[in-house]
Amino acid sequence: MLRNSYIHMTGIGKGVEKNIWDFGINSWNEAIEKMDGLPISQAKKKAVAAGVDESETHLKDGDHYYFAQTLPSAEHWRAYPEFCKDVAFVDIETTGLAPGQDTITVVGIYNRNQAKTYVQGIDLDDIVDEFSKYKMLITFNGARFDLPFIKREFPEIEFNQLHIDLMYPLKRIGYGGGLKKIERDLGIVRGDNVKNVDGWEAVRLWNRYKRGDEAALDTLLEYNREDIVNLETIIEKVYSDLVLNCTCKEK
Repeated sequence: MLRNSYIHMTGIGKGVEKNIWDFGINSWNEAIEKMDGLPISQAKKKAVAAGVDESETHLKDGDHYYFAQTLPSAEHWRAYPEFCKDVAFVDIETTGLAPGQDTITVVGIYNRNQAKTYVQGIDLDDIVDEFSKYKMLITFNGARFDLPFIKREFPEIEFNQLHIDLMYPLKRIGYGGGLKKIERDLGIVRGDNVKNVDGWEAVRLWNRYKRGDEAALDTLLEYNREDIVNLETIIEKVYSDLVLNCTCKEK
C-alpha cells in the first residue's frame, strides 16, 4: 500500500491520490509510466514525479523516519509490509491508569521472533536500548496510553518510528471494543491460564507478586506476551481488508 500512496508527497492531498487510484494505478512505477494520462494538473504531475523519486530513494535506504514524518499518522499502517522486518509489537502493564501517579510494571516487546518482557525492579531500564533497534512500532491504544506512559518514565526514548496504533484502523473496518473482544471476533484464542485476565487483574497480579507471589508474575508475563504476539496475528489477518477499505472508501 505504501508503494501506491501519494498523500505524503509535497503538494499532494487525498483528492489527487483518489484520482490516481481511480485511474487504475497500482504502484509508483505505474504512476510514472502512465503519467501523461493521469487526470491531474501538470503541476500535480510534476509533484507526483518528484515525490515518487524521493520516496523510492528513502525506501531504498530503509529510511523509516522520512515516512514517519511525511505520512499522516493515521496512515502509518500503509507502510507495514515495507518495514515489518524491523517492527516491535509493544504493550505495557502498569499499576493504574494515571501517568505521574501510577508506574510501569512490565513492558513487552515482540520482534516477530522473540517476545521480550522487561520488569520493574529487574531490567526495565533496558527498554531504552531495545526501542532504538526498531523502525516501526505496533500497539493497541498505544498513542493515548502505552507510548505516553513510557515517554514520561523514559524521556530519553525518542519514538521517531512509524507507529501503527491498531485500535484506529481496526475501527475503520468494523472491529470495535477492546483488544480481547477483537481477538475473539477474529477467532484468536488465548491460553487457559490467561484467557480471563484483563487490565485490572494484571494490576492485582503485580500486587500479589510484590507481596512475594512469584507465580503471579509468571502469569502476568504470560498475559503480556499474548498481548504482543496477538498484535502480529491481528495485523496479518486484517491488512488486506485495510487496503481494500482504504482504496474503496476513497472512490
